[in-house]
Amino acid sequence: MTAFTTRPEILGTFGVVTSTHWIASAVGMSILEKGGNAFDAAVATGFVLQIVEPHLCGPGGDMPAVIYSKRKDKVEVICAQGPAPAGATIEHYTAEGLSLIPGDGLLATVIPGSFDGWMLMLRDYGSMSVRDVLEPAIYYAEHGHPMLPRVSATIKGLATFFEKEWPTSYETWLPGGSAPEAHANFRNPVLAETWKRIIAEAEVKSGREAQVQAARDAFYRGFVAEKIDDYLKTAEVMDASGNRHKGVLAANDMANWSATIEEPLTYDYHGWTIAKIGPWGQGPVFLQTLSILKGFDLAAMDPAGADFVHTVVEAMKLAFADREVYYGDPDFSEIPVTHLLSEAYAAERRKLVGADASFDLRPGIVPGFEAQYDLTMTMLGADSKTGAVYEPTMAHLSEKRGDTVHIDVIDRDGNMVSVTPSGGWLQSSPTVPGLGFCLNSRAQMFWLKPGLPTSLAPGKRPRTTLTPSLGLYEGRPTLAFGTPGGDQQEQWQLSFFLRYINHKLNLQAAIDQPLFHTSHFPGSFYPRTREPGSLMAEANFGPDVLDALRRKGHKLTVADPWTIGRLTAARRDADGLLRAAATPRLMQAYAIGR
Repeated sequence: MTAFTTRPEILGTFGVVTSTHWIASAVGMSILEKGGNAFDAAVATGFVLQIVEPHLCGPGGDMPAVIYSKRKDKVEVICAQGPAPAGATIEHYTAEGLSLIPGDGLLATVIPGSFDGWMLMLRDYGSMSVRDVLEPAIYYAEHGHPMLPRVSATIKGLATFFEKEWPTSYETWLPGGSAPEAHANFRNPVLAETWKRIIAEAEVKSGREAQVQAARDAFYRGFVAEKIDDYLKTAEVMDASGNRHKGVLAANDMANWSATIEEPLTYDYHGWTIAKIGPWGQGPVFLQTLSILKGFDLAAMDPAGADFVHTVVEAMKLAFADREVYYGDPDFSEIPVTHLLSEAYAAERRKLVGADASFDLRPGIVPGFEAQYDLTMTMLGADSKTGAVYEPTMAHLSEKRGDTVHIDVIDRDGNMVSVTPSGGWLQSSPTVPGLGFCLNSRAQMFWLKPGLPTSLAPGKRPRTTLTPSLGLYEGRPTLAFGTPGGDQQEQWQLSFFLRYINHKLNLQAAIDQPLFHTSHFPGSFYPRTREPGSLMAEANFGPDVLDALRRKGHKLTVADPWTIGRLTAARRDADGLLRAAATPRLMQAYAIGR
């Protein structure tokens, strides 16, 4: 008898779409039904998520994707992580009296990346027009969509702040002076008009690719960039520092940037090859943790047992510690990825996984990087405070924090997309007048100390937490998966993947397993705090497992059942059978397929 799961594992042969909102998943499936491919579907899904989950992503945000194109027979990364503007120097920010970059406002803004990333995906891999992929988002912005209770709560919590400090956001999110109620039909007509104008300017050109390029130009070198530039020339707004600041982003920054296509970083584990983004994000953490765990017999452990949780979390602490010292934009710093993923290094790190929970931050020392190690550890001792860490996906913590969404799509030809759009949250930055959306706050992931891979510098990418995953089984592109969750993204994805391949669960059963994570290492988001030895675990584990984890020394916080993580996943078998699943947590994510 098949074990109970909260939802069925979706099966089909035509196509599957899974995302963090049911409307977006339905839109993606509709694109496949109209003859679009996985890339067209992902783009349309992504733009709809900006409308229906505006507290989690927006047009001013960022977007990394790991994709497989059947035509090219290649796994690639689309990097739509915008870099820091020309005016974003350590000297400027410290002169503003800052020791940390605020988590909101205008100084936290880097070049908006997501729109160019979506258009690059559409142009080089898709088959549809700009109109085809934007019209669903326009419909929901113009005619309305059901306001999620969390979005309503976020807006209500910020109403007084918006009215006093960010009046453009007040006008957008509290039309007529009142916050929308949960499930009310909410519209964003200004954003609808922005997308309509993008389409109109695109359709002046003839030919699909020329139209896509015209849309990119309208955003980065046309009216969108001009409106952003005009606003930022004079705007001076309150942010988390407690003071008002002007931004440094300018039209020239946007005009001279575009999204890129890169090779993925990969690691082999038990017949699987996992493809991730590079060290400009936290993707290598997943791979480093696999390299440590390769020496443990996880399959022999109960997937919901204390030994499994303890072993995985202790390995993750080591990989995340290395993230703090060594990761950053490889265009600006030498990143010793080959060494960090070597078996010799993993063997040494593996010895540090003990029977008890570690409370120490223990990066490895890579030869030739000793000075960088010392500088980072000295800085973290002063600047990374011990204390409760914001966790963006969980309602019992700060509503002012934004989060992320995720999309997985596979079509009948075998094209695959795993993409994690984020940034441009309604609570991260004031709405830009005349556009209907706000900018991002990704610059908060830079440090204001020179000499580090993550030191603020013009043109450098912030070390994003966004980290989609694509798995190849015996060399064949097979599995797309991911989750929102900031620093927890790699952690929740890892437990899903390990349970899926080691314990032979189906996609939905693996997603339904109780989840856990640690905030042992410095957080990527302002105020960059850490909680040594911490472990948050869902009550679903049961009292015996939770007590066993306490006995191992973990500083345990028990979360309510079904409250951690927002995983989605899709798979294509060798015979063409497609599978998909989505988390029941928060009751928003949905998998669709046939």
